[in-house]
Amino acid sequence: MLRETVSRLEPVFALRDFWVVTNVEQAAAVRRQLRGVPAAHILAEPVGRNTTAAIALAAIQLQHQHGDALMTVLPSDSYVADAARYRQLVRAALDLARTPGNLVVFGVPPTRPETGYGYIEAGKAGPRVRGARVLAVRRFTEKPELPLARQYFASGKYFWNAGIFFWRVSTYLDCLRHFLPATHSALMRLGETIGTSKYSAALRRIYPTLENISVDYAIMEPATRATSGVRVSVIPAKVGWSDIGSWNAVYELLASKPSANVSAGPSFTLDASGNYFWAPGKFIAAIGVHDLVIVETDDAILICPRDRAQDVGKIVKHLEEQKLARLL
Repeated sequence: MLRETVSRLEPVFALRDFWVVTNVEQAAAVRRQLRGVPAAHILAEPVGRNTTAAIALAAIQLQHQHGDALMTVLPSDSYVADAARYRQLVRAALDLARTPGNLVVFGVPPTRPETGYGYIEAGKAGPRVRGARVLAVRRFTEKPELPLARQYFASGKYFWNAGIFFWRVSTYLDCLRHFLPATHSALMRLGETIGTSKYSAALRRIYPTLENISVDYAIMEPATRATSGVRVSVIPAKVGWSDIGSWNAVYELLASKPSANVSAGPSFTLDASGNYFWAPGKFIAAIGVHDLVIVETDDAILICPRDRAQDVGKIVKHLEEQKLARLL
């Protein structure tokens, strides 16, 4: 999916313009996967500090090399069915983000009341850019409970937040200075060492001190306030997007039609529909069950309704609290 993220955008960007932020454990593997991307553009975090810091690490590198560059921020795990339309909207978003003070985000039209995604509430429409709709953002809401997600879905005013952003380096760093001044100050000190022998040691010393917070909470939410001084816009992006972040998302990607059963191996079903079965090497027989996820591994079995698949994260949290890391 990392390679697909890059190849999907090669008609828009040259390989030398890609930067990847990863962790030290995966940096070598990322370099092997992205042979055409300069090795120096694979930035390894010494510790994880969430998306605000990761984006800022790339921003100070871009500022050092290119000044006030345009940035496109892309999660590496997105699936996009309509790549051509996606590229059209990327070009439109870059045009809009070219103006200093503009923060631009892709909003995916929701297909269900999903509790695992953040939501964007759209406001007034602005002028179209390259034919793409542009709407003001009223607010961001992170992963609502199901009753609220149903309200958002029914209203038609909300989009899923795909985590795909566009802005100038200066716009992002100005927001960081305004909303997280301590993190901004620390990164500016780190930026002064880029290109010198002091950088690696400074990265290891400074990066763990940065605030551990997502860009949605740290930058995007406060930026929508009237006093922020920046303009936040959403471009609706109906491009067949999924982050494949849950078993339900995997089901939707693989199902040949709604209510089809999906199985990793041979199966027999009777009066059963909408199920996802993952038990490689075993025959699955299912009778009278609907919309379930059943996943078997060597040491565990997961059983849940498809519409509760996002709650798997709560199981992970429980296992961490019980110090059962072997099950993760």
